[in-house]
Amino acid sequence: MPSARSFAEVKHMPFSKASQALARFTVLDLTRVRSGPTCVRQLADWGANVIKIEMPPDEKGGDAPGGPRDGSDFQNLHRNKRGITINLKSKEGRAAFLKMVKKADVVVENFRPDVKRRLKIDYNDLKKVNPRIVYGSISGFGQDGPYENRPGFDQIAQGMGGLMSITGLVGQGPVRVGIPVADLCAGLFCAMGIMVALLEREKSKKGQHVATSLLQAQIFMLDFQASRWLISQEVPKQAGNDHPTSIPTGVFKTTDGHINIATTGGAIWERFCKALGAEEMLRRPEYKDAKSRSTNRKTLNAEIDTYTQHKSSAEWIDIFNKAGVPAGPIYNVDQVFADPQVKHLGIAQSVKRKDGSVLHVVGQPVVLSRTKSKIAMPTPKLGEHTNEVLKEFGFSAKEIASLRAAKAL
Repeated sequence: MPSARSFAEVKHMPFSKASQALARFTVLDLTRVRSGPTCVRQLADWGANVIKIEMPPDEKGGDAPGGPRDGSDFQNLHRNKRGITINLKSKEGRAAFLKMVKKADVVVENFRPDVKRRLKIDYNDLKKVNPRIVYGSISGFGQDGPYENRPGFDQIAQGMGGLMSITGLVGQGPVRVGIPVADLCAGLFCAMGIMVALLEREKSKKGQHVATSLLQAQIFMLDFQASRWLISQEVPKQAGNDHPTSIPTGVFKTTDGHINIATTGGAIWERFCKALGAEEMLRRPEYKDAKSRSTNRKTLNAEIDTYTQHKSSAEWIDIFNKAGVPAGPIYNVDQVFADPQVKHLGIAQSVKRKDGSVLHVVGQPVVLSRTKSKIAMPTPKLGEHTNEVLKEFGFSAKEIASLRAAKAL
């Protein structure tokens, strides 16, 4: 049984940690593609000793699951980790992995449920080796049930989770969101669950299985749209750029493009009309209250457009924000990172690679005052740290050579 002090705390790791917040925890990362790596990225960015475990290279070569290893997506997902190779399908490789599990705090995987059972590395297998292990799982549809062995994919979850039915212009038909929101949220929720389990373990001294799925995450993210059905039996529909309940909130034309304006509640509606130079709208019966403005949404939006298209986006944004009316630009991605507030927040971060080149990735959106997060290491090459890591886990040079001879690494 590991001591109260974790393996990561006891061993001196010869690499730069991203933070001290989670530095005492060691994480074995079996994840791939996006949802799992999103989870582990949270742990790595807050300083956990993350060991990314991948299959050894085969004769066919090819890209890692999730796209080209040197591509922007893979590099953004797997920073702040060290990488090793272990063939979990081999007897020797599985034995080596179990030896590492004895000293680890967390294992994270996003295999289909049947895959990890076939490999004999599911939670029930690993807790026999280390009762303190916290085991994080992400699947497409859940660890059991009628769909448990279906392959999961973000867009499938967006569709089954209702998101595509409320996204897009009215009457356009179902539309996917422009980011893999089910994957990303499942990863974030799993990371949150793992940290809750680690906190609970401090009292119980026992690990546990933390499980979520793309489908569960997507349904949770419906939020007020889900409660409209569950509580009021109202089926939400597409509303395009208009907010479904706060009106007028949407996209409006300017001389040089479009802006977002958010007008919710009577006080902001009054400030908005005055800033727009349209105080007469305050006296119109068809706009007298929220219900009236909702009923006459199309007419109201068209009327607002007749005012907004006479000034530039920057002019209107300045006018509305000074008046206390929420308004903002609609950026392309390059414009996002050029914005002075985004630069001030420092969410775009850089890290130097071994060849001297600089890699720019997206940093954490949360700032801790004492134990800050940084991008300390670029994404590892395949198996880059295999020998280094295995030595830290107690493997001798002879054992490592034997594993290589058996093609387990």
